[in-house]
Amino acid sequence: MTASTSAGPVAEAGFPVRVFGGPTAFFTYGGIRFLVDPAFDEPGDFPGEGPLLTKTAPSPTAPGDLGPVDVVLLSHDEHGDNLDVSGRALLPSAGLVLTTPSGAGRLGGNARGLADWDSYDLAEGRVRVTGVPAVHGPGSREEVEPLTGQVVGFVLTGEGLPTVYASGDNASLDAVAEIAERVGPVDTALLFAGAPSIPARFDGAPLVLDSAGAAEAARLLDARRVVPVHYEGWSHFTEGRPHLEAAFTKAGLADRLDWGVRG
Repeated sequence: MTASTSAGPVAEAGFPVRVFGGPTAFFTYGGIRFLVDPAFDEPGDFPGEGPLLTKTAPSPTAPGDLGPVDVVLLSHDEHGDNLDVSGRALLPSAGLVLTTPSGAGRLGGNARGLADWDSYDLAEGRVRVTGVPAVHGPGSREEVEPLTGQVVGFVLTGEGLPTVYASGDNASLDAVAEIAERVGPVDTALLFAGAPSIPARFDGAPLVLDSAGAAEAARLLDARRVVPVHYEGWSHFTEGRPHLEAAFTKAGLADRLDWGVRG
């Protein structure tokens, strides 16, 4: 992988990221148009962890407004807050869908699975996407995956390009530490946060990083810029922007936060 440059202020971290509520984000990297965890449906109830998940706010855009999508980075396909009906309908029109090995088996078509540290080269090798560990709940993968399913994060690298990390629904700081050790400093981290909680799972413990955990992940990654996603628009998210701002301020990392381009 291409090494990142040293950590520095958020203003130096590069390309704009469009955010649409929930985990959904869109950006162009190395000339390739990436969409993360597409969920564009109107508010309502969706399948999730046992009980239905409730979306409380609409997306500020629609899939048809995005233009062409070259690659979908899909952390997992089994939960409606990460892939809803309209997001699923979009997948066949994308050039490529990178997701979990089990998700690729379910989706078929243009989906390809990435296990931990497997890579997929794009644009004749100018951009590399590497699958990295993610654990969707507290505890080890062996404890968590039978209940919440398989999840993958992504690291994007390329010659002369910044290093980008998209965490997916990850609650494990051990996984983040492993990524930091193997990848080195990260220029842009799309951190899924929000401390989502389902009472029927793990006694209500967060299934994804809480705000303090997101700040610690930023520290471990030595991230120059952090774009938080997955903290608004759903009723099972228990921490929002004020919690993230407070946690990053306490950690001395408030200058790393970038809330993205809305809509």
